[in-house]
Amino acid sequence: MSAPRPLRTAVAVRHVPFEDLGILAPLLAERGYEITLLDAGIDDIDENVVTAVDLLIVLGGPIGMYDDDRYPFLRSSKSALAARLDSGGATLGVCLGAQLLAESLGAGVRPTGAVEIGFGPLTLTPEGRESVLAPLDGEPVLHWHGDEFAIPAGAQSLACTPGYPHQAFAVGRTLGLQFHLEADHRAIERWLIGHAHELHHHGIDPRMIREEARALGPRLETLATRVLTDWLDAIEA
Repeated sequence: MSAPRPLRTAVAVRHVPFEDLGILAPLLAERGYEITLLDAGIDDIDENVVTAVDLLIVLGGPIGMYDDDRYPFLRSSKSALAARLDSGGATLGVCLGAQLLAESLGAGVRPTGAVEIGFGPLTLTPEGRESVLAPLDGEPVLHWHGDEFAIPAGAQSLACTPGYPHQAFAVGRTLGLQFHLEADHRAIERWLIGHAHELHHHGIDPRMIREEARALGPRLETLATRVLTDWLDAIEA
């Protein structure tokens, strides 16, 4: 009988209920993580809490990281995230979360005036092909954003898509992903309902994304599980 995995702690910061941990939740549970879910704007994002845990995950959401005046909670989130990065603790940012990471690391984040929504292939940089993202080269992943981050100084740029040259970066034990590896294709309807206004505004047919999730989701889940497992192995080593 193998020895039980040691108990680890993780905090996940969620901005909207349907952009949750997805396939990451069972992966973390299997590895013995005790997960605390904090709802941004509702729960206190405390510096002492986020610096003490083994893993911090900052998830996506439909607001801009530069919207501090409209959403004042972003200020305390940024302060806590800066303290976390200073501590060197393992941190994963997804979409808005990656943009917050980039900003905390001194890189710019800007609205592009366009959107990238739906499944589209990812092109890895040479560094990306040597990283945990290697299985994703040329593979379609789920995109859902209009803003983009610059690559922080000292970080590796790992991936791009046409029109969006900065899709992922890594520095130390921090990984920022503009795209959504965590999304569960079986729950895509939550995204289509939650983002209904955005889809309508940009003339994007939800039926197309629903069909893409059905056709591409199972393979992407296999690849994403491999990527996330390899990253967790690396940060736990």
